[in-house]
Amino acid sequence: DGLGNRGYGHAMSDQSGLPVTPPNPSDEPTKNRRPLIIVIVVVVVLALIAGMYLFRPWKLFTSKEVNEALPSTSSSALPTASATGATTPPPAVENLTLASGPFRSYEHETTGKASLIRLTNGTTIVRLTDFKTSDGPDVKVWLSVNSASKAEGARDAKYVDLGDLKGTVGNQNYPVPAAAADQTWGSVVIWCDRFSVPFGAADLKPAPPTNR
Repeated sequence: DGLGNRGYGHAMSDQSGLPVTPPNPSDEPTKNRRPLIIVIVVVVVLALIAGMYLFRPWKLFTSKEVNEALPSTSSSALPTASATGATTPPPAVENLTLASGPFRSYEHETTGKASLIRLTNGTTIVRLTDFKTSDGPDVKVWLSVNSASKAEGARDAKYVDLGDLKGTVGNQNYPVPAAAADQTWGSVVIWCDRFSVPFGAADLKPAPPTNR
């Protein structure tokens, strides 16, 4: 009737008499979900950034070659005079290999040889020769009392950190602190400090000193 029509027309217009579109109930769930979607996107982005920082996946495809010469031998003894008056040169003083062994692989394939060498100046180094491993975050060179077969427990045993791995490929020297030089060490461990895992390890098998 006329009253019904006037009531309906009043419900669909504002005070100025302009028509008003009633709200669509289907729009409400979308509006309610929008903040949740934003939160999820932010969390995913932050997780990706954290994962890139921790794992640095690009390092799986990078390598760095470092080749260092073994410090040369020297002759520090004084020449001697023979009975005939002729001067004879002093015997050569040479570097001595105290122990060595090949690498075995753990988390990443690692090859080459590690040697503990006493230099002519009295200092000691760990030398890696024909060395090759994978790149990674916070990779260190350790001297461990453990054997190479127990490299996964190197952090729980006595060890000396010789510093960051200089390169993933090559021949490299790592000075041993004087306080640790005369101690007995079981192995050289290539240790990823970020994830507390060994990349590889080499037993240091004592042997009669070999001139290098």
